[in-house]
Amino acid sequence: MPAERLRVDVEGRPLELSNLDKVLYPAAGFTKGEVIDYYTRISPVLLPHLRDRPVTRIRFPNGVDDKSFFEKNTPAATPDWVRVENLPAPGSTKGRETIDYVVADDLPTLVWLANLAALELHTPQWKVGEHPDMMVVDLDPGPPAGLAECCPVAVLMRDRLADDGIESYPKTSGKKGMQLCCPIAGTQSSDLVSDYARRIAQELEKAHPKLIVSKMAKNLRPGKVFIDWSQNNAAKTTVAPYSLRAQSVPSVSTPLTWDEVEAGARGRKPAVRQFTAAEVLARVEEYDDLLAPLLDGGTELPVSR
Repeated sequence: MPAERLRVDVEGRPLELSNLDKVLYPAAGFTKGEVIDYYTRISPVLLPHLRDRPVTRIRFPNGVDDKSFFEKNTPAATPDWVRVENLPAPGSTKGRETIDYVVADDLPTLVWLANLAALELHTPQWKVGEHPDMMVVDLDPGPPAGLAECCPVAVLMRDRLADDGIESYPKTSGKKGMQLCCPIAGTQSSDLVSDYARRIAQELEKAHPKLIVSKMAKNLRPGKVFIDWSQNNAAKTTVAPYSLRAQSVPSVSTPLTWDEVEAGARGRKPAVRQFTAAEVLARVEEYDDLLAPLLDGGTELPVSR
């Protein structure tokens, strides 16, 4: 039997949606139609963070319990109205010099990607043709450490960055960890940004060796929080704010308030946790976009201290 298809118009763009009742999160009964609905409703705060950034997708055609695949290049039958940018592909595992990337600047493109079961959306720290305008610090807890242990490390990192005049804004990864997003000037290379992030991570590791590790070796991580400074490499991407994640429930990479993180650092309730799509929509109603300051630009990083 052919797949059920629904023709829709999204801001003047024709789209054909399929298999809307297909369950993509079996444990939660969350369907592809609900994925599309979530991305449509969250688009006012999500799209500004995707704009002008090539988007790497992780697709789950048969749901989060089945096989997935990364997709950087434009898929077959990409509509001619989707923005495509041919860009260098540093670190390509297939040896390609360039890739035709999708840039999700508008709601029709976002809905089209959701219909392809592109649950996770990942972007680099730079916009097309520009230097990085954001530094990301990934806080990755090594079991038995978890999100609770990320909170005091996030506060330490925030305060250290503030010493250099760098603002930082927290979000959950949607999985086990947390990220700090820092708006920067967009005038410095990714190598310089990575070097700065590594230097700060090493400083904090030296000051708090029982809590923090800055080296990538996994045997050093158990019970500590790894500050992953390498996310600022030009070839790396980070899950976008408000993106869904492939967990048992439809969790989301969720912006947090510093009050929440500080409470988590003190072990107070309600502790910082991962949030679902429905909860994030409610949080946006309450807080609007907590990461909006990322869109306003920032300052240059100090080359040395």
